[in-house]
Amino acid sequence: MASIEFTAFPREGEGRGAARRLRLSGKAPGIVYGGTVAPTPIELDHNALVHALRNEAFHASILTMKLGDAAQKVLLRDVQMHPYRPQVLHVDFQRVDENKKIHMKVPLHFTKAELSPAVKLGGAVVNHVMNEIDVVCLPKDLPEFIEVDLSALETGHAFKSSDLRLPQGVAVVTHGKDPVVATAVVPKAIVETEEVPAEGAAAAVAAPVAEAKPAEAKAPEAKAGDKKDEKKK
Repeated sequence: MASIEFTAFPREGEGRGAARRLRLSGKAPGIVYGGTVAPTPIELDHNALVHALRNEAFHASILTMKLGDAAQKVLLRDVQMHPYRPQVLHVDFQRVDENKKIHMKVPLHFTKAELSPAVKLGGAVVNHVMNEIDVVCLPKDLPEFIEVDLSALETGHAFKSSDLRLPQGVAVVTHGKDPVVATAVVPKAIVETEEVPAEGAAAAVAAPVAEAKPAEAKAPEAKAGDKKDEKKK
């Protein structure tokens, strides 16, 4: 995986007023921390940062940050966005120690769902319960994403984190659980469509039986003349 590089600059001045002036000038304030070096306030070109944030790999890769004359390996740890404007308010980076394991959320890429028995034979819909997963590994082993092969998924079954094929040196952080990654469920409309013909067939079988019953004998109706004779008597 190719390293992603970006440029940062030392930031002078702190506080809300300085940060506001920085944003008005087209810059985004940030900080880089971790390791044996003190946290360093930085600033970045806002438009270049927004463009980089659109790249999924920028969120889950070891980045090379050029700061002054030096370059250092960092991870993107937090991005604060404006509530309703496409504006980055603040960004945090963490320095990387190549010899220490890191915790990182890695994107999940779902593949081959259309080949699964659940979709091909059962008409099921695959629901993605998780779109990223927390892993622990050395920086050199950090994957850009983890593939989720759904080709063996069956109707009514779940694909769990323990079913993932992880790269060497990478482990999922589950905290003692086995979280569900994806499920295959048959839509309610399809289930109802299959049940209705069965009910109709049962009604069709019952109908001839009802018609075969003999009609009940009815008492003969009295004629008008008979009623007059009864009055004379």
